Amino acid sequence: MKKLQLRFKTAEGKKRNLVLNYVKSGLDENTVRQAMDKISASKLFEKDTVELYQEVVDAKYIDRTETKVF
Repeated sequence: MKKLQLRFKTAEGKKRNLVLNYVKSGLDENTVRQAMDKISASKLFEKDTVELYQEVVDAKYIDRTETKVF
């Protein structure tokens, strides 16, 4: 299964991941960055009054391959 990992910095400067399952393959940098900027600008995600997705860091696809043994 292919996933898209979006990495942000919190308001405290810690790294925070948002992982999306079942994503479209081949998204370009501009498309992903625009979506991440919208997430960051929305200021919807907080935990204990700390903004979780304040600054965009990077994004990457994660491809998990399973090999059945028996």
